[in-house]
Amino acid sequence: MSPELFSIIVLVVMFVVGTALPINLGVMGFVAAFLVGTLLGGLSAEDIFGGFPANLFVLLAGVTYLFAIALKNGTVDLLMHWGLRLVRGNVGLVPWIMFSLTTMLCGVGALSAAGVAVVAPIALRSAARYGISPLMMGILVVQGATAGSYSPISPFGVITNGVLASEGLPQSPGLLFANSLVFNTVVAALVFVAFGGLRLLGKRISPEELEGRVAADAAPTDEEDRAGDEADEDEGKLTPYRGATLVGIALLVVLALGFGADVGFAAFTIALALALMAPGEQAGTLRELPWPVILLVAGLLTYVGVLDQIGTIDYVEALISSTANPLVAALAASYVGGVISAFASTAGILGVALPLAGSVLQDPSIPAIGAVSAVAIASAIVDVSPFSTNGALLLANAQNVDARKFFRQLLLWAAIVTLVMPLLAWFVFVVLAIP
Repeated sequence: MSPELFSIIVLVVMFVVGTALPINLGVMGFVAAFLVGTLLGGLSAEDIFGGFPANLFVLLAGVTYLFAIALKNGTVDLLMHWGLRLVRGNVGLVPWIMFSLTTMLCGVGALSAAGVAVVAPIALRSAARYGISPLMMGILVVQGATAGSYSPISPFGVITNGVLASEGLPQSPGLLFANSLVFNTVVAALVFVAFGGLRLLGKRISPEELEGRVAADAAPTDEEDRAGDEADEDEGKLTPYRGATLVGIALLVVLALGFGADVGFAAFTIALALALMAPGEQAGTLRELPWPVILLVAGLLTYVGVLDQIGTIDYVEALISSTANPLVAALAASYVGGVISAFASTAGILGVALPLAGSVLQDPSIPAIGAVSAVAIASAIVDVSPFSTNGALLLANAQNVDARKFFRQLLLWAAIVTLVMPLLAWFVFVVLAIP
């Protein structure tokens, strides 16, 4: 048995064990990375450490720390209160506010993960409060990120158009963005209907009911703290500390969009400044970070890094793309982007999947921009996978749910998306040549 095939079998076994037993997949990922990397790949410990997703670790820890502070001081509750008032208490419109906000952030230049990092904590907190399916809310947030991620000024759009230009392949930045926006909005609408969104449209929450839920969910253990927190939440006031927290969140968005700052380090910096403003309120904040989820994602992605180093990724790409038929080659390129992006960086995969479709894009019988759209959308729409940054952010911010159950739900949905969406995007944009 080849090392590539054996490493894939190990990955499958890890999924099965982690789903059936209460064992952290990240621990298995670290062990598998060490054993497979050293025994099969001849890698050193330093080589294996090179696959550790340090940037993702900092991103997850930094953003969740910042929003743990925002949650504890009532800022997240206040944002949700304002959001519900904006839709006049119509719970069914709350997911669409989150979808639109993420689309806007990514459309004006935020990396997909940065947009999800800003919106996901508020969105999933809202889902827990208002009885909205957290899976549906999370999917809509990621769909919003994908919908906006191929604008001409967004990182994915810039990467895609840059790769096409460097390869001398046809490009149409505006049409690519429009295709992504419409396709992902339609998918979001289908998800909304499938997960009971229409029933939510008739559900309204009065300001009095909203305040009651906020007070109940706060539930401090100390009686005096409970009374003080309930009074503070009932008033719904914009206190100086909450105002500073809002400014900090806005600053995080500005730094990510306008200056290309690393979101994780920026979040830690802002969180530290807020902690220094009210050091007495920080007790227990770090315990609120989702460390098991962070470990899970870090361990698995370290193993994926080993797979890349020993040639498993290239092995899978070669299997999928070994065809001379232009239509099938376009479909294969879409699946290359979708399958691998579910476990790895979408930005990196775009540079691999698009050149694989080079001969297709130059074939006059195939709509070039349609093929580009299919590959690009397939590569990004699977980011709901719990092994991708966006899916990890959903896991890290889910409220009042069983983490392992939510992980399995995201994994099942990601599997469905990975199997169906590349085929659907290929059929719409290549076979039907829409638009």
